[in-house]
Amino acid sequence: MDTAPSVNGVPIRLTYARWYHIVENHDEMASNFHGVLEAVEGPDLVVQGNGGTLKAARSVGRGKWLVVVYREVSRHDGFVITAYQLNTRPKGRIAWRRT
Repeated sequence: MDTAPSVNGVPIRLTYARWYHIVENHDEMASNFHGVLEAVEGPDLVVQGNGGTLKAARSVGRGKWLVVVYREVSRHDGFVITAYQLNTRPKGRIAWRRT
């Protein structure tokens, strides 16, 4: 298990069990374990997701985005739900943007 602080300073956990689930469903993510943590820690923007989730998005070039969906349970704990790549910026209300 590894963690990365969100833009709100909350440690977000990425467990190996969750990582296995991500790569089983999104083959393109297989070599992006550290990229997922980097997207949580240093996103280009964060949008609000469904049910209180947040989506950290980081541009990875040529119109592609690495998106990490996570939940902040408290000020001291959070976890990654899933991660995937998109060809467009994720939709949703922007909660945070790099300045």
